[in-house]
Amino acid sequence: MRLRFAARDIPVRLATGAYIAHSGLEKWRGSAEQAEGLHGMAANAFPFLKPIPPVRFLRMLAAGELVTGTLLLAPTIPSSVAGTALTVFSGGLVAMYARTPTMHEPGSIWPSRTGIAVSKDVWMLGIGLGLLVSGSRRRGVPTPSPRPSRTT
Repeated sequence: MRLRFAARDIPVRLATGAYIAHSGLEKWRGSAEQAEGLHGMAANAFPFLKPIPPVRFLRMLAAGELVTGTLLLAPTIPSSVAGTALTVFSGGLVAMYARTPTMHEPGSIWPSRTGIAVSKDVWMLGIGLGLLVSGSRRRGVPTPSPRPSRTT
């Protein structure tokens, strides 16, 4: 089987994919209390989520994490596809952080004590964007060529 991505992508895909997949499995088996807490936090940031029952929301979130983690771990999935999934997933988490005033210091992007656990998701966003760039370079998207040297 031939890898569909560069060897340099293996460490970030393994570490991030395993972390997210594990988180999804934990949420899949989550309690009603966990569902209430996560749903409440998400619905405060994104009001369109309020009508979704908390347990259903938790299952949907778990499924999203399982799919994202699996795409990162699967050796047949190109980095551009895995990076897209991770960027979308982590972008939502970073948006929730930004839209929840209690997660960051007033007038600042820096996290409050309650926001530290979510603020770290910015790293996953960076990893997702890095995989997108890495995947686009492997597909043949042109990169700037060096200037020819002048010999005189």
